[in-house]
Amino acid sequence: CDVIAEGVVAASKAVSLKVPLVVRMKGTNEALGKKILADSGLPIIAADTMAEAAERVVAAAKG
Repeated sequence: CDVIAEGVVAASKAVSLKVPLVVRMKGTNEALGKKILADSGLPIIAADTMAEAAERVVAAAKG
């Protein structure tokens, strides 16, 4: 997950991400991946399951 998180952060910076992005993180180095996302300073929200991701998308859309 850490490699995926690094890619998500790099891509988000490349497109100047301004809206929240919800990412499901589950797998090897999951904790490190979530830390990379959290420390990025970007509006990236990590979730453990698809259901949790859906809930976070709705919450982010509501503000």
